[in-house]
Amino acid sequence: MDSLAATALPDLWDRLTGTQPDPDLWVVLATAAAAFAAVAPHALWRVSRNAITIAHEGGHGLVALLTGRQLTGIRLHSDTSGLTVSRGKPYGLGMILTAAAGYTAPSLLGLGGAALLAAGRITLLLWVATALLVAMLVMIRNAYGVLTVVLAGGAFLLVSWLAGPQVQAAFAYAVVWFLLLGGVRPPFELQAKRVRGQAGDSDADQLARLTHVPAGLWLFLFYAVSLCSVIGGGRWLLQG
Repeated sequence: MDSLAATALPDLWDRLTGTQPDPDLWVVLATAAAAFAAVAPHALWRVSRNAITIAHEGGHGLVALLTGRQLTGIRLHSDTSGLTVSRGKPYGLGMILTAAAGYTAPSLLGLGGAALLAAGRITLLLWVATALLVAMLVMIRNAYGVLTVVLAGGAFLLVSWLAGPQVQAAFAYAVVWFLLLGGVRPPFELQAKRVRGQAGDSDADQLARLTHVPAGLWLFLFYAVSLCSVIGGGRWLLQG
């Protein structure tokens, strides 16, 4: 038993820290097309946006913890909205960074994922994503949120453990392309809601109240992060 553990642990470490071969260019392009197809049509976006909401609320929660706030719960709803609640000072840098993290999180996660894939760390990316989803599951406070996070985490776990290298690569590239492309659409949706007067308590408006910087400038930041991430991350993926 001890010898089995002694053999398994180094093998597991090698899988995590080792590199995997880059997929063929046609796989990279096909996964980009598949991600775009999941983001662009409104009918599919109504479903696929749940994954972006997981990243959005997870970004709020992670930054809240990193800035010393007490994370009390995350809720994900079937209309693809979400809510992250944390305790701490209702002002200051920690609150500002927490509020700014939501709309930027999908794009920045996609950019980080693209960096890992460009370095050939496909397995590491899948395991890190699984670990983040498991950590997030602990803080989910409603049934629909538990269901969506369990399904997402289960998909990553199954692919990372059971699938072959080519399937793992295709899955990882599709996920990263989806985060990069899917991170662009929410700021445009937020702007449309603000024009109609339907987003008075949005992240941008909360940031405006916290910093006395106009909400439009915060919205511009969301645009800039998402578009720069697509450009930078896309170059890494295509050159990988």
